[in-house]
Amino acid sequence: MQDHLSLHFLGTGNAQSMDLGCASAVLERDGAPLLAIDCGPDTVRQFAHSYAGATPQAIFITHAHMDHIGGLENLFYKLWFSEQPWQPVKLFVPVKLVDLLHKRVGDYPNVLAEGGANFWDAFQLIPVGERFWHAGLRLHVFPVRHHEFQAAYGLSLSGRFLFTGDTCPIPEVLNHFACHGEAVFHDCALKGNPSHTGVDDLARSYKPELLARLVLYHYESRQAGDYMAKLGYRVARPGQRFALGPACQAGDIVDRTACPASS
Repeated sequence: MQDHLSLHFLGTGNAQSMDLGCASAVLERDGAPLLAIDCGPDTVRQFAHSYAGATPQAIFITHAHMDHIGGLENLFYKLWFSEQPWQPVKLFVPVKLVDLLHKRVGDYPNVLAEGGANFWDAFQLIPVGERFWHAGLRLHVFPVRHHEFQAAYGLSLSGRFLFTGDTCPIPEVLNHFACHGEAVFHDCALKGNPSHTGVDDLARSYKPELLARLVLYHYESRQAGDYMAKLGYRVARPGQRFALGPACQAGDIVDRTACPASS
């Protein structure tokens, strides 16, 4: 029996578009949150609003820019001073990012003015390589192209979805990790740069079959999202959910003809 999975966008904006919310999504099973992807400055608040006041119990970090990790400090304080019992949040972090993440959010001297606590006491840090298990799902991790070598990573679940994180076009990566008809949630704004994809880059980089499976996020304004939608692309909006049906069975998400035989 297949899981009923969905991807729920808490925010879809880039670092200059806080009105769209920091780009963050939640993998859900039967409407319940399984795994948050990134934790920007407003992610904890948006998560609580979406899930009856709850806090994330598991987070995957794509990279260490503050619009993707700036909410971790807020999450620490919310947990540490909660009057309710709580468990450390599972924090899945690509191993190459662990040192940088610690330097950016975990190494502040005395996270509490009165002392007696470490930042990581609120988290179960789980360094990950090419894959990891969570909630019975085997997820794959892959490097993308963003700022520096091995500085950012994407996430995929074979046959269901691929989430690029911040990146410029990565056709060779998608040809490998999204070759079973997965829905591809892709960083895209109106204008690209060496670290991000622009809408004009898409047709130059990807075949029509893959373009039909893209859902764009991490854009600079509502107007930019509207423009990309007018070009024929699907655009994620804050609060929107996307069903992640099995490949070759979810015609609203994937091209059925694109799914090769499972190995």
